[in-house]
Amino acid sequence: MAKSKFEYVRTFEKEDVCLQNCWIVVRVDGKAFHKFTEIHEFEKPNDVRGLKLMSRSAANVMCEFRDVVIAFGHSDEYSFVFRKDTSQYNRRGEKLMSLVSSLFSSSYVFYWNEYFNQKKLMYAPSFDARIVLYPTDDNLRDYLSWRQADVHVNNLYNTCFWALVIKGGLTNSEAEKTLRGTLASQKNEILFQEFKI
Repeated sequence: MAKSKFEYVRTFEKEDVCLQNCWIVVRVDGKAFHKFTEIHEFEKPNDVRGLKLMSRSAANVMCEFRDVVIAFGHSDEYSFVFRKDTSQYNRRGEKLMSLVSSLFSSSYVFYWNEYFNQKKLMYAPSFDARIVLYPTDDNLRDYLSWRQADVHVNNLYNTCFWALVIKGGLTNSEAEKTLRGTLASQKNEILFQEFKI
């Protein structure tokens, strides 16, 4: 950068360095993906093309960031776990978070036609991101267990909801009312008894 009288503005910049010896998790999450999937006519409850596109975008992130040891995704989110001893970008949190999010978002758009070749992308999707530090292996395992439990809860609800709508002929509000307050065992019973799922 050229020396000038304006260079003092750099003193306002603040670096947020992630604590040493912590797992760094960057989680990206689709913004308003209910609307996005509706406009782009994703298959319900799970659009295989959309899931493969998410995984392809995640793979692109992992190829770029070699310190990511595991990535876990479902629906419109992906978590990227950086090694505890990573020194990538000097562990600057905002740098890691913004680069992972922007690469994931741009990959999603870049690879769109490979998975949705007959469907025009109507507008650019976006993904927000957050960064969380986990000091122990147990904390990281519990984080991944939490995300996996979220997969189960959401997928069971969505599978049951869309079976009631698509196969059972209920409206969205009727299906929602039917499922309100039900336990996992009751949802499983509905799927088995009514739809042989």
